[in-house]
Amino acid sequence: MAVRAPARTTLGRLERPAITGVLVREIVNFSSYWRSSTFSSTVEPTIYLLAFGFGFGSLVSRVGGYDYVEFIGTGIVATAVLFSSAFPAMFGTFVKYQFQRTYDAILAAPVDTEELVTAEALWISMRASVFGCAPMIVAIFFGLDPSWGMFVVPFIAFISGFGWACFGISVAGFAKSFENFNYIVSAVLTPLFLVAGTFFPIDTLPQWAQVLANFNPLYQSVELVRSAVFGTWEWADLLRLAGLVGFGLLLWRIAIHAMTRKLID
Repeated sequence: MAVRAPARTTLGRLERPAITGVLVREIVNFSSYWRSSTFSSTVEPTIYLLAFGFGFGSLVSRVGGYDYVEFIGTGIVATAVLFSSAFPAMFGTFVKYQFQRTYDAILAAPVDTEELVTAEALWISMRASVFGCAPMIVAIFFGLDPSWGMFVVPFIAFISGFGWACFGISVAGFAKSFENFNYIVSAVLTPLFLVAGTFFPIDTLPQWAQVLANFNPLYQSVELVRSAVFGTWEWADLLRLAGLVGFGLLLWRIAIHAMTRKLID
């Protein structure tokens, strides 16, 4: 009597154990350098807050109907999310696959690039959701009134951070050297950073710049954070939230494609 071979178990897409395994590895690894990472991710945007809030704030008392410190304190949140997600994703991903060969070891386990990218982006966005709130907390000590809407800010930061994390992973996946990052930082991130309504309202810009700003994910994050903190929700915020979700999903698929192309022969 012939013996039937046991059925082969096939792995589905986005297996929870695989994603959890990568996340646990990142958490354990983060415990060895959390002090320096937390310092850099929170101090830099806080310096922006203090410099612009009290530098320009001494010349301009109110902007867009808010005290300038309040305006800056809420706007810097989105900037802190950008700093703590896009940049670590770009440089960290490149180092892990190019020099440390970390991803080669992970992919030797039952983990595919889709799960790897998803776990990395989730981990970076979770960190960004915490680091991004630092300027807002600092601003409270300098005059920003606490509100219940502040509890929504970490969720906004998480959604925004996921998109920027996937953006950084995508850039790292297509980059051939560290020098390639200079083009992205100078030609993409810096203009988005300046035209995001963080330091001044975009309605002071030319009409064409205002139109372009509406396609800037960083600007959408800034507006959502201000709506949450000041309780000025409007229907347009649903479109902004949908835009951030769409941005994250699009860059997530691009990141998976870029890393599959880079890691799988």
